[in-house]
Amino acid sequence: MKILAIDDQQLILMSVQKRLSELGYEVATANSGGQGIELFDSFEPDLVLVDINMPKMSGLNVVQHIRQDVGMKTPIIVMSGNTDEKVIVDGFDLGINDYMKKPVSLDEMAARIKRIVGAPESVDSKVMSSSTQMLQQHCVGVVIPCYNEEERLSSEAFKQFAHQNLGYHLCFVNDGSTDNTLGVLEELRKENEGNISIYNCEKNGGKAEAVRLGVLHMVQDEQYDYIGYLDADLSTDFRDFDDLVKTLENSDFKIVSGSRISRMGAHITKESARRIISITINMIIQKILGMPFKDTQCGAKIMDREIVGNMFSKKFITKWLFDVEIFMRMRKFYGKEEAKRLICEQPLKRWIHADGSKLSMKDSVKIVGQLAQIAYNYR
Repeated sequence: MKILAIDDQQLILMSVQKRLSELGYEVATANSGGQGIELFDSFEPDLVLVDINMPKMSGLNVVQHIRQDVGMKTPIIVMSGNTDEKVIVDGFDLGINDYMKKPVSLDEMAARIKRIVGAPESVDSKVMSSSTQMLQQHCVGVVIPCYNEEERLSSEAFKQFAHQNLGYHLCFVNDGSTDNTLGVLEELRKENEGNISIYNCEKNGGKAEAVRLGVLHMVQDEQYDYIGYLDADLSTDFRDFDDLVKTLENSDFKIVSGSRISRMGAHITKESARRIISITINMIIQKILGMPFKDTQCGAKIMDREIVGNMFSKKFITKWLFDVEIFMRMRKFYGKEEAKRLICEQPLKRWIHADGSKLSMKDSVKIVGQLAQIAYNYR
């Protein structure tokens, strides 16, 4: 039994192909509508699984070709993040058999396919076991800067997240580590090469440059709708990071930034001395920004790919305060009022200060000097 899957995002195609192949289907994939039409004619599938929002030729154009141009009744399922009711109705008017809205689990996808074309004759019972793997509405690239993280890197947490959230790709940037961080990352990547990659910097350039290079590396891949970054110590919970992504998906914001400001019901911990210093520094940052953001330095941010070029093309002038510089660049590019409208600061439900932080109390004093640099350079 043959299935043709058409989607412009490789992360989605890989996951769909792997699961359906495990279930015993013969699967062909195409990363564009045009390629999908060519494969349809030669592959002669029993079912077509197609996305809607693809460049040049949309999924509905593919449906139109199959139903009207060649007059075939091959079952067609649309699997898309497009929730526009008119688009969905147009799909059914053209003759699709089913419409799945992302996010959707691989199990639901398989069940809907089985309902329409049946299951392959022989399937391993282990393969049929329930899975929690999800296909997200958008593909997300996440940069994780690493410098001497051999002892703190939570490999199992990253593996589990990459395995369950198939629309995410984790790019670890090894910032010239002098310990075995690179070796740990290589082991982490082995079983998850589709969702985990490594960008290796031979020399240590600091967190700002590591994040910048990682983001610029990821934006070269057009499949990522959103690109963000997250601290390697996972002081920000993956569930919170996914909540940031959902806010970006359902809004007109260009950046959604986590905030560790304490609030009722949240699990936020921080050493008392660091807390006092942080409050003082944040007050200075707010004064420099001229915008009411209270925690620019939180190491969890997600952004629309369209702003990456303007925000990351030039090197940052400071080693630690690049987050502030991103906000300043947003203000300079869009204007103060528009920047305030495009940036969302979202409180985290969970955040824990991780042991082994590389920012010392002495460094905190240096930050004030770097803030003066930012105020001067972005005046």
